Parts: sequence; structure tokens; C-alpha cells
Amino acid sequence: MRVSTGMIFGAGLASIQKQTASQLHTQQQVASGKRILTPADDPVAAARALEVEQAKSTNALYQTNQKAAGEALGLEEGRLVSVGELIRNVRTLAVQGGGGALSDADRRSIATELRQRFDELLGYANATDGNGQYLFSGYMGDTKPFAGSVAGGVSYAGDEGQRRLQVSASRQIAVSDSGNAVFMNIRNGNGSFATSVAATNAGSGIIDAGTVTDPALWNAAANSKDFTLRFAVSGGTTTYDIVDNGSGNSLLTGAAPGAAPYPRGFTPGQAIVLKSQGAEPAFDYGAQLVITGNPANGDTFDLDASSGQSLFATLGNLIDALEASTGSGAGKTLLANRIGFALTDLDQAQENLLRVRAGLGSRMNEIDALANAGEDLNLNYEQTLSRLQDVDYAAAITRLTQQQMSLEAAQKTFVNVSGLSLFNYV
Repeated sequence: MRVSTGMIFGAGLASIQKQTASQLHTQQQVASGKRILTPADDPVAAARALEVEQAKSTNALYQTNQKAAGEALGLEEGRLVSVGELIRNVRTLAVQGGGGALSDADRRSIATELRQRFDELLGYANATDGNGQYLFSGYMGDTKPFAGSVAGGVSYAGDEGQRRLQVSASRQIAVSDSGNAVFMNIRNGNGSFATSVAATNAGSGIIDAGTVTDPALWNAAANSKDFTLRFAVSGGTTTYDIVDNGSGNSLLTGAAPGAAPYPRGFTPGQAIVLKSQGAEPAFDYGAQLVITGNPANGDTFDLDASSGQSLFATLGNLIDALEASTGSGAGKTLLANRIGFALTDLDQAQENLLRVRAGLGSRMNEIDALANAGEDLNLNYEQTLSRLQDVDYAAAITRLTQQQMSLEAAQKTFVNVSGLSLFNYV
């Protein structure tokens, strides 16, 4: 084959350019620290790296949501702590208001302070986050959830929803609680039933919150959960009857309530059981209560199934009781009963608040666990990307040195070959 001078120069130039391109590519790998500069360098690894990058970006979004969820729950927790402290302060004032040494004016002063606590509670219930969204309005973050007063009561304008954030591929977590669950729908009394007294009672009888001794019997279908205790006093002896308001009959006789004296004798402080004794018709509703003091003839006490009552209503009832207090014996007894009911309802509100906070705490713990798992996952993604993309500096520098030597050799041989000429021999 005839080799022309042009071919020699062309081949030499192509070789030098190829060596230069290879050296430049290796130099870019060393400078960037990345083995894959273009997908052509390693198509399989480039595709895998893209998948890992996308998964890492998604994990970063979940981590952002986890942080936002933690902040939202922390803000709600702070408000609930304040509400719990307020309930404890109100309870202290209620006990103080029931003190026998206080005058009616003293109790009205306590009621005035309780009105301030009522407004404070309303402020906590209408708290907002940093974005102006109400914490306790359910899904309706732009709607002010609570409005009202001591006299008119408080209404709830939100809904039952819980706002949620996607904190992992398979988990949405609630970052709020509805105001209805926190402040409104609280079981009154002991949680199973509530006791009450007639405003016309003239005796010194004070009823407690009662207890359920057998939940299965109390929740039986045959139980109306609506009873009235009627007292009669004759010849220095106090007796009582238990009337089932569902049927209108006496539990103790099985017939319509008769005239005094009633079937059972009363001893102050002794448990009154909703269970047959002796010759009475058979019944057992698994509940009991205690009345201290001495009911007067005709006094009545009621027992009804617990219903939902707001914390605002509990506080309002306590304020009304203190403001309506009179110095009479019957007035003091009514006040003692109403304060007892308020204390029981405040305890129920505190228990409800603790349940909400327990759920809140479990969600916060879950977020912490997810955050730790997310950090570990992010580390795994980093390690995978490093394995796929990062350059092996020892191999790259060795290759760069070899390529430099090859380029220098190509350049030198090209110079020598291009310098050949027949004129040097003429």
C-alpha cells in the first residue's frame, strides 16, 4: 500500500486527538470526583443512580413533612399543657370556693377570677399556628372554631377532621385534633353516669359521683340508666325509694312508687346500691353511690347516663354556682353539691385531655422513629450513589499518568516521523 505524506500527518493528528480526549475525560473524572460524567460512561450504573437519586429526593420530602408534623404536634402539645394547667387552677379555685368560712362576696370574687379563666380557655381553644390556621378547627383551618360566653354557652364551628401529613411511603399521620374531641365531647359525671340534686331540696344531703361496680351489668340492655332516689323523713327515721324512670316503677317494690315511708332505711355515708336486698324484686345494675348529710322529707336525687358536656359548660356551671350562692343552709348544701359535680366534671375533662395528649405523644414518638429511619435510609442512598458514581482516585490517577505517557509518546513519534525528508539525503 502506498503511504502518502498526508496519510501520515492525518493518522498522527487523529492519534494525538484521541489520546488528548481520553486524558481530558480522565482529568474531568478526577476533578469532579465522579466516575460517570455522561450516561455513556456506564449506562447500567447511570440508570440505577437516577433511580436512587429519585428515591433520595422523595425521602427528603418525607423528612421535610416529618419536621413539619413534629412542629405542628409540638405546638398543639404546648397548648394542651396550658389547658391542663388551667384546669388544675380552676379545680383549686373550686375547692376554695366550697370552703365553709367564705362569705357570698368571697365566692363572687372567685367567680370573677373564674370568668377570666373562662376567657383564657377560649383563647387556648382558638389558638393558631404560624400560618394563621386554627389548631382545633378540624379540616376547617380558616374557621374560628369557638365562640360564646359564660351566659350563652360556647358553640363549636369546626368539624371532626384531623389534618394529616404524608410522613412515609405508607403512613399519613394526624397533626391536629378537633376541638370537639378536646373541649366539647367530654363525658360528664363519672363517665358512666352523672348524679344531680333537685334545686328544691331542703335537707343537707350531698351526693357523690357514684361508681360502677360491674360494667357488664350497668351496660345491660335492660338498664334504663335513669333513676330517681326519693327520701322521706317520718318520726326521726329517714327512708328512700329508687324509681326507675324508664318504667315509672319502684325498683324496690316493682310497682308504682307508693307513699312514705319508703322501703329502705337510710344511713348517711353508707353506700346505696342499685341491687336488690332481702325481699325486694330481683335487680342488679352494678352501680352504687353515697349520700352524706341528712336529706329532708321530699328531697330527690337523680342518676342519669353520662352525656357529652363541654369544658366551657363545666366552667360556666361552676361560675353560676358560686355567683348564686346564698348563706342559707339549703343554699350551702346546693352549692356543695354543685361544686362536687363541677370537680367531678373537671376530673373528667382532665382525663380526656390526658387521653388526647397520650395520642399526641404516641404520634410524636412515631415521627421521631420515622425521622431516625429516614436518616438511616438517606445514608444508605448516599452509600449506594457513592458506589455507583464516585471515582476510584488511585485507578483514575494511574490511568491519567498512563494516558499522559501515551500522549507524549504519540507527540514525539509524530515529530520524528513528520521530520523525515529525502532532501536530507540529497
